[in-house]
Amino acid sequence: MTDISSFLAEFQWLQIRPTDILEILIIAFVLYHLLVWVKNTRTWFLLRGILVILGFFGIAAILELNTILFIAQHSLSVIVLAVVVVFQPELRRALEQLGKNNVLINFFSPVEDEAKGFDDKTIEELVRASFALGKARTGALMVIAREIPLTEYINTGIEVDAVVTSQLLINIFEHNTPLHDGAVIIKGNRVVSATCYLPLSSNLNISKDLGTRHRAALGISENTDSVTIVVSEETGNVSLAQGGQLFLHLTADQLQERLEELREKKEEKTRRIWILKKGRHPHEKVDHK
Repeated sequence: MTDISSFLAEFQWLQIRPTDILEILIIAFVLYHLLVWVKNTRTWFLLRGILVILGFFGIAAILELNTILFIAQHSLSVIVLAVVVVFQPELRRALEQLGKNNVLINFFSPVEDEAKGFDDKTIEELVRASFALGKARTGALMVIAREIPLTEYINTGIEVDAVVTSQLLINIFEHNTPLHDGAVIIKGNRVVSATCYLPLSSNLNISKDLGTRHRAALGISENTDSVTIVVSEETGNVSLAQGGQLFLHLTADQLQERLEELREKKEEKTRRIWILKKGRHPHEKVDHK
């Protein structure tokens, strides 16, 4: 008992004041919104690259690689400036949202899951719409979000928030309709936005026969892990852009096969995450006997 009393006596100077509680709440509030901001932008993927570089410098410090450490020390100011430049769009957008939104309401709102999977019906509707549009020689761009958030591109369009159906997609891209220009962005089984602007690829090896739609599809596939279905207005051919590559002149079976592969990869990744977190498959029944 004497040892315990002496141990507790050392911490008698610690007193929790109302201001300490207020500081904890403010720090928790700021950290929460920082994490939400990181999740809803591409910031996390950029941060992972920075962490790899920092890890490399850490190994250099442990192994006493003096030349690399000298370069790192004298490049610190340049690195900080480069980080500010790289994160400039995300920082600007975060400050804009801070000014526009009621952060007290957003603090209690759930974080949106960007990478919800899509089901067989959505695949069938996408394939049906793509080839119906191709048959009518109606151009289309349909972006399917995966892991990397597409918030900055979604915000350039008009909110739709409707279940994916072939009729909806055909109506959106119909000539002389208000939403036909630009791309639609799909998350899970829903069309979330239409008339979205996409970045054009600067790849000089793209065939001159391909137009702006194909360059836009390739551009967003270079910047994110999304998959984009392209319907050519000139030829009616259906293509798919993924990972900086264009897969041209797909048949209906080929397009469906590729979309099913994406869905299976997503489900497999979700299954692995559940196993790591819970120790079992999310749909596995647990015997409580």
